[in-house]
Amino acid sequence: MSGLFWEDLRRGLEDPRFLREYVAESVRIMATDAIINALDEARVSAGLSKAELARAIGAEPATVRRLFSSGNANPTLGTLSAMAAALGLRISVEPLSVADREAVTEPLLSGSTTEEGAYRIAELRNNRRRKSVSP
Repeated sequence: MSGLFWEDLRRGLEDPRFLREYVAESVRIMATDAIINALDEARVSAGLSKAELARAIGAEPATVRRLFSSGNANPTLGTLSAMAAALGLRISVEPLSVADREAVTEPLLSGSTTEEGAYRIAELRNNRRRKSVSP
């Protein structure tokens, strides 16, 4: 990565507090996007519309539509769990890969990272949600 943005980010990551906040937010984005993508795929596979899924969990259809179409959704774990249950799924915790542990866990614990680790964190953060494929 190159350019002014990357240089500013790289310098910012030298500050332990900024690094920890950046890593934690990156992980939140990564986890939320992965869960929403999996739920949307399960919804499509089940042949459910967003409105039908919303009714199943007692939510407004617009809420579910926004959740699946917005790149900035920040749903509660309760909402995600209810959606998963309606789709015959549950949300679980799993270990990070070795590469992700090096990029995520070590900086959170130590407050520092390598340039390679900074690149990996940026990669994780840039894995964005795909658009929903069905109404």
